[in-house]
Amino acid sequence: MDPHPQPVPSEASLLSGCKVLIVDDEADFLDTLIKRLRRRRIDVQSAISAREALAILETDPVDVVVLDVRMPEMDGIRLLERIKQRHARIEVIMLTGHASLEAAVEGMGLGAFDYLMKPVDIDELIYKLQDAYRKRLLQRGKTE
Repeated sequence: MDPHPQPVPSEASLLSGCKVLIVDDEADFLDTLIKRLRRRRIDVQSAISAREALAILETDPVDVVVLDVRMPEMDGIRLLERIKQRHARIEVIMLTGHASLEAAVEGMGLGAFDYLMKPVDIDELIYKLQDAYRKRLLQRGKTE
């Protein structure tokens, strides 16, 4: 037994410096998720469409994008492809319902970090964010 145990890092400290973008066309779901993450002191912003997400990424770099697979105009798979073309090092976590599980698996083949089923468990999302951010930091360290 360690006589000097180290404190367990909080969610906020593990994601300190991490910028997250959540993309989902369901406004109520998006608002609720943003509030829950901000309550945990996570630096998060939102986009209600793929077009808005792409505009944000051009002006405000992020580390991790969490995006819904099923959206009007441009679905999550096409958005993932666009993100990876322009911002290859951004990690992407896909959100999917049962009906679009195949699309999430396709997204993994296109470079998504992981996927989560809706309705999303906030603790599971935070763990995935931490893992994705850790990978992002390791990549950043290799390029600097």
